[in-house]
Amino acid sequence: MAFAPVPPTVAAGDLPMVVAVTAGLGLLISLAGIWVMWRLRTRSIGVMLAVVVVVAVAATLAGVVAIINKMIIEGSTKDFVLSVVAVGGLVGLGVAFVLARRVVGESRRLVAAVREMPFVAPRGLPAELQTIANTLEEAYARERALEEARRELVAWVSHDLRTPLAGMRAMAEALEDGVVSDPPTVARYHGQIKLEVERLSAMVDDLFELSRIHAGALRLSRARIGLADLVADTLAGAEPLARAKGVVLTAEAAAAVPVEADAGALGRALGNLVVNAIRHTPSDRTVVLRAEVDAEGMACLSVADCCGGIPEEDLPRVFEVAFRGEAARTPTADGGAGLGLAIAQGIVEAHEGEIGVVNDGPGCRFEIRLPLVGG
Repeated sequence: MAFAPVPPTVAAGDLPMVVAVTAGLGLLISLAGIWVMWRLRTRSIGVMLAVVVVVAVAATLAGVVAIINKMIIEGSTKDFVLSVVAVGGLVGLGVAFVLARRVVGESRRLVAAVREMPFVAPRGLPAELQTIANTLEEAYARERALEEARRELVAWVSHDLRTPLAGMRAMAEALEDGVVSDPPTVARYHGQIKLEVERLSAMVDDLFELSRIHAGALRLSRARIGLADLVADTLAGAEPLARAKGVVLTAEAAAAVPVEADAGALGRALGNLVVNAIRHTPSDRTVVLRAEVDAEGMACLSVADCCGGIPEEDLPRVFEVAFRGEAARTPTADGGAGLGLAIAQGIVEAHEGEIGVVNDGPGCRFEIRLPLVGG
């Protein structure tokens, strides 16, 4: 009577030793693989994937060999086990090769798209590469918008500088050549030249402030201040302009709205909003300043005017550099270069605050929201 051969077995007490041996071999192979990957860190992703698969197969093979030796498997059984492991390793290398080719191909497709202008993110990339492509597309879009804004700024400022400079030059030549000699006209020319110089100086100051904001060089000296005091100071500074324009300027401020802010910088931002509102509000109408705590517990400064409203399509562009939206905010002789709102936005954002505008009633309402200081 024939008996089937009894397969080799491993005693239960040998399991910890087998686990320790396989774990040790796996750790050594893993460290070797990490070292190889570090040496090849600048090579193709396909090479990296091949190293990963080789490390995994080598660690598995080392563990199988350790078990085989413990079980003292010989002959065809041992060859069978090693063949299965080898075939599995080859299959893994094949899959890694296909995956590496796809990743490398998609990477090259992304590189080719980046080299083309304007850049359009290719579709169908792996998730991580698609995220990079979408981020690059957004970055290029922002860069194009900034470049367009810079070109508009140069065009606007060039125009706004050329006009007063041409007038000042004509008046200076008239005074120099003696074309104008009667005292009243001479005095008027001198006054006009002084006025234009002040406007140009203000424009240069705005350009300098805007360049500091864009360069991240704006330095704030923060202190605890009350918005009621800030509103009162702004009201006093803007009152002469409002009176000259025939605009009624009023304020409504809560008793205690404390914030941590640079009083000078925040006052300039609020002043820009108020001056902008006065310039675009008809005579005998009202501009209202408010300081309060909103429903979300944020300190809120608002400036409401009677400009007639801003077209909905222009609302997202109000704070762009040099934007002056002629449709609802027609530039006037006393208008600036369209920098005041951009400067206000930069100052508010430097305070970790928010600034926005909405159409409200007979005009629009600009709002500055800042974190409220408790206690």
